[in-house]
Parts: sequence; C-alpha cells; structure tokens
Amino acid sequence: MKFLKKSVLVLFISFVIFVLYTITSIGFFRTIENTFDGNIVTKINIPGAEDIVVSQQDSFAIISSTKRLSLPKTKEEFGGLYFLDLKNKDYKPIPLTKDFKKPFAPHGISMLKTDSTYTILAVNHTKNGHTIEVFELNEKRLSHIKTVHHPSMVSPNDVVILDKNRFYFTNDHKYTTGIGRLLEDYGGLSVSDVMYFDGKNYTKVAKGIAYANGINIDKKRHLLFVASPRKFLIKVFKMNDDNSLEFIEDIDCKTGVDNIEFDVDGNLWVGAHPDLLHFDAYANGKKSTSPSEIIKINYTSKGNYTVKQIYMEDGSKMSASTVAATFGDLILVGNVMDTHFLILKRKLK
Repeated sequence: MKFLKKSVLVLFISFVIFVLYTITSIGFFRTIENTFDGNIVTKINIPGAEDIVVSQQDSFAIISSTKRLSLPKTKEEFGGLYFLDLKNKDYKPIPLTKDFKKPFAPHGISMLKTDSTYTILAVNHTKNGHTIEVFELNEKRLSHIKTVHHPSMVSPNDVVILDKNRFYFTNDHKYTTGIGRLLEDYGGLSVSDVMYFDGKNYTKVAKGIAYANGINIDKKRHLLFVASPRKFLIKVFKMNDDNSLEFIEDIDCKTGVDNIEFDVDGNLWVGAHPDLLHFDAYANGKKSTSPSEIIKINYTSKGNYTVKQIYMEDGSKMSASTVAATFGDLILVGNVMDTHFLILKRKLK
C-alpha cells in the first residue's frame, strides 16, 4: 500500500511539473503591452495573409492568402497570391492566381529573381495532401509552371528557394494525428525537420526541431535560419557546399517565432505569437483575438546577436502576427486568419 501511495504521489508531482512546464514554455505568463514606435498606415482587406515577401529591387510585395477554414481539412480552400505595388501609396492588391483552378491554400512562400522574371514557390495544402507550387512572375502576370510533391512533405510549413530547381522546406510536424501530434503541440516534442530538394532527390538535412516553421537563408554568409515557435527559438545552421546543414546555435527569442524575413542590412524580422496557449484558443475559435509581436534580430556570429522587440499588441488591431516584411520605413505584417493585414510605419533612427 505504501508503494502504491508513493507511486501515485510521484505520478501526481510529475503531472504537475509537466503542466507547469507546458504553460510556462508557451508564454502563458507573459505580459502583453501595446508597444510600437510608429503608426498604422493602413489595413488591407486580404484574409489570412500568412506570409509576405518583398522585392527591394523592384518595390513590390507578394502576399500569400488563405481563409483557413478548418484543420484538418474537411473541404477544399481556394486562396491566392496577391501583388502589392509598394511605390503606389494606394496600396491596392492585385490578385495573381484567379486562373489557377486547382484547390489552393497557400502557406509559406519564397521568391527569387532570375533574369527579368521571378520564380515563386508556395506551400499548398489540399484534402489530398501537400504540394509545393512553382510559379513564374513576369511584371504583374503570374504563370503556373509545375506542381512538386513527395512523401517527405508530411506537414510542410515554409519554403526557401535557392534557384529554379533547388529549395529547402520545413515540416512543422512529424505526426499529423493522435498522441504524437498532441505531444508535439503541447509537450514540445522535438521531432520535426528540414528537407532539401536538389532538383532530383529529397534529403533530410536537420531534425529534432520542435515545430519547424519559418525558414530563410542569408546567401552572403551561407547561413540558414529556422523558427521553432514551440521552443521560442531561431535555430542557426551553416550551409555547407553540398547544401547539407551544420548546426551552429539557438537564438532565444522568448516568443513564438513564425516566418523570417531580412531587411536590406541583413537583420532578421520575425512575426511572432507571444502566448501560444492564447493563440491556440484563437485558432480553434475559442477566443476572438490573439496577441501579435514583431522582433528584429541582428545576428553577427555565434553568441554575438541582439533580439529587439519592435511591436506588440493585444490583437485588437490585428491578431496572430506571422510575418514582418520591411520596405524602407514600412513593415508589412501578416497573420494566420484575420480578415486584413497591416502596413506599419516605423520611425527610422
């Protein structure tokens, strides 16, 4: 009987420790304060603008939009990609994928200029599985080139392009259902990965990540950055000559980091979720808003970096920020499933 009581007590204490760890590690106790040294320029009515990429050279943005009706999917969604001219202060988005008739729920996107055109990759989720759609942008005309799919696309979240044939992508889960999925979401089980496609073969180049999310590369320094929102980390890797990855270090961001973009000076700009429990309730329709946060990371070398909060709000202006893409003094801030996204103007110092 004493052994049974001790066993029950140990189990109870272990459970309490697990619960305390979980709610602490997902930002439950964070104080949310409305903070921003700047102002809102405009709200643009595009639903679920989850990812945004900017061409600094040609002064435009591409926005990935999906209403995200349900997860897992019970019906097909028809989202789209939009073009936004950043030189025109009217900020009127132009739909690019009206002629793309297949089910299209774009998630993470990536863009690369090749000659006079741009190649755009978009992660796509359908009832029948996941793909990466390849497009070519010529001025304001978008053409679908091909669909790429593979069994390694278990739960793709974001993608980053190297050239017309090669790219990396993240799988944010290893398990899509059951106890495994539950442990990944709430227990912080670190089993998701990064895949590399060389034009012919798929190779797992990083693993053991808790919810691998946003991904981007610094080509000049041969660095690759991966967001792990469940652990509040940006993981830093060296890109080897064969495009395998060598882990360097984790950047402790203290918030649920999502997509990663760069400014013209090479700083990382990250949309984030400061309270993941609140975000989960929002995503499941149990709360009407969710806090938003933007951080800026100046990464110099291993152990030499700064993390600065740029923006935080309680979700009343825009909920669940996922991306912060800069253009001069503007910040384009996307989100998971709000009906609009924001363009902010910051004070340059």
